[in-house]
Amino acid sequence: MSNAAVPELVRRDAEVPAIDDRTWTAWTSLRRFAPHLLALVFPLNTLVFVLTGPHDHRFAFSFLLPIVGCVLLDAHGGEETRPPAARIPSLPFDALLGLLAALQLVNVFLAARMIQQTGTVVSLDTVLVAVVVGSSSAYSGIVVAHELIHRRQRAWRNLGRLLLATVLYEHFSVEHVRGHHVRVGTLEDPATARFGESFNRFYFRTVPAQFRSAWRLEAERLGDVNMPWYDPRTIRNRVLHGVAVELGIAAGLYAAFGPAALVAHVGQALWASRSLEVVNYFEHWGIVRRGRRVLPVHSWDSYSRFTYYALTGLSRHADHHAFASRPYEQLRVWQASPKLPTGYLAMFYLVLLRNRRFQKLMTAELLHRKLGPFASDANETAQA
Repeated sequence: MSNAAVPELVRRDAEVPAIDDRTWTAWTSLRRFAPHLLALVFPLNTLVFVLTGPHDHRFAFSFLLPIVGCVLLDAHGGEETRPPAARIPSLPFDALLGLLAALQLVNVFLAARMIQQTGTVVSLDTVLVAVVVGSSSAYSGIVVAHELIHRRQRAWRNLGRLLLATVLYEHFSVEHVRGHHVRVGTLEDPATARFGESFNRFYFRTVPAQFRSAWRLEAERLGDVNMPWYDPRTIRNRVLHGVAVELGIAAGLYAAFGPAALVAHVGQALWASRSLEVVNYFEHWGIVRRGRRVLPVHSWDSYSRFTYYALTGLSRHADHHAFASRPYEQLRVWQASPKLPTGYLAMFYLVLLRNRRFQKLMTAELLHRKLGPFASDANETAQA
């Protein structure tokens, strides 16, 4: 979709263009890249956690402090709205993705090994693995996987699928790219939260619905959306492949480290996938799309500086939906998109603990911008 094809509704308040980089230097590139190293906070905190365990209870809770600190920094760390450079080198940004992916795989393995050393299924470390490792899996695992499954290179996409398998959510690679991106903002999209829908209602609706949708998309790709599970073609179903890899990882951890490690692995996966659905919930809450084209006004953005750098550009979600293959370091700000009241990490507090307040703030923003259920006929015509 070119800028010329964007309706007037968006062009009036359009994306911030890339800066003129004729005077761009290596030092400037380094200065732009360096803040993205914030993405290492969660996985490195987790790496220290799994390398130093089992833990005394007086020391174990200290690994929650970086998580709490990041939430506070996200809420009060200021804004980042600067555009990217048109030709900033991609190598360091891709290398960061590779490092984050490696840390995710290492942390999952080391967490299982650490839990084996506790000698019990139920322990403080088992609970903290769910929170500490699960939080890292949500960001260095799922967020990185989200970036990779949109890449054109098969190797990157397969790495993204492997990362999703470490949190038992590999079907997301099918449903998100071929389902959500096509149907976002419509009743056919299970990952779009309805106006007035609470998180708990959304969560228990979307999790099974996304899996069923991914399975149907694969069945349709194989030639028959209604094919029974025993159809020979099912063996080529990518969702089935993902489940097999997930079971293989879980079985391998069980065989190597015992039942406690398996419990901890499932716990971190559930925490990570639930975190993903919190993000899914607020990224499109209340959005209604009646036109065929997906526009930047159909996604919520955040100006949070911390979210932008620590979550590899995820906060510029409107541009991601308008240009899904655009790498994270090239994502732009769309001023026309609805804006979240805070950064992504701080949004967890609103969504999970103050959901009525969350809905009130989001409703006010939709009303202000005449979007979602408040869109006028003129707006709907412009979006079509």
